Amino acid sequence: MSDERDSAGSAGTGPDDTTDGHGAVVTRPQRPTGKRSRRQTTGADGSDADGAVDLSTGEKATPTKNGSGTAKKTARKGGDGPSRNPVTFVITYLQQVVAELRKVIWPNRKQMVSYTSVVLVFLVFMVAMIGFVDLGLAKLVMLVFGD
Repeated sequence: MSDERDSAGSAGTGPDDTTDGHGAVVTRPQRPTGKRSRRQTTGADGSDADGAVDLSTGEKATPTKNGSGTAKKTARKGGDGPSRNPVTFVITYLQQVVAELRKVIWPNRKQMVSYTSVVLVFLVFMVAMIGFVDLGLAKLVMLVFGD
């Protein structure tokens, strides 16, 4: 099967090509191949050329087996874990909730009306469908087992 869009005579005439009125052809991007390209260049020995930095000390990190950080493990400090004080836990939890709520992209009024109307129409449809099925099954049961 030949791909006619790749030939020189049919450039911009395929179903995926559209023009924006200014003569420019807009095409869809190619599909990914599944292979990941390396974002960093590597040196001759296979190590990263720019090198990783240990965030805790600010020094250049020694690469591990996969080349992504320091080889040594650091012991967990007492202050790093969750606090056992319930008041501090609740305050920290509420601060994290507020921080996550600030990240939310809230819908505007037009979107909210649109989403709510779609949900209400769907609910009316489902209630009507289930009601009619229930009514039909009740009539069928009355015909089969009648009084």
